[in-house]
Amino acid sequence: MAYMTRTQSLAIWITGLPASGKSTIARALKAQLEASGLTVEVLESDEVRRVLTPEATYSQAERDLFYRALALMGAKLVAHGVTVIFDATATKRAYRDFARNLIPRFIEVAVECPLETCMQRDYKGTYQRGQRGESSTVPGLQEPYEAPLRSDLTIDTTKMQAGEAVKHIVALVKERGLL
Repeated sequence: MAYMTRTQSLAIWITGLPASGKSTIARALKAQLEASGLTVEVLESDEVRRVLTPEATYSQAERDLFYRALALMGAKLVAHGVTVIFDATATKRAYRDFARNLIPRFIEVAVECPLETCMQRDYKGTYQRGQRGESSTVPGLQEPYEAPLRSDLTIDTTKMQAGEAVKHIVALVKERGLL
């Protein structure tokens, strides 16, 4: 069931491995879209997870529930005129496809970055915990990450800075008549 959206609201899902640059792009994109007059909310998975699953186990069932709830929250916000940026790995394509089915004005941005580079950038220590055996569910390390097969836009963060990535995303939004 797709939700009706207000004229200028849309959703942009930024997906990629942890530490690939999603959050940096999301913050810069939020500022740019707000400067264009849109009301924007970033749904950052770690922040939302602290509320929905404060004792996160990252089990498959928990992830399935979490990403369905995240997509529904985004759809509700978009339906009320808020542009939503999903800053979330969403390891399975099905999670992002579920959101796409709920939100008619939807763009998926794939952030590409080699695992080795993500591990070097890992300021949260996610990969270190996985390597030490403190976590067994790190996407790209122990858990598979299903990259989009046909994203609306692909950003390689080893070749492109956040500001340039935002320019490409905004250009796509304008090209599609969503801004």
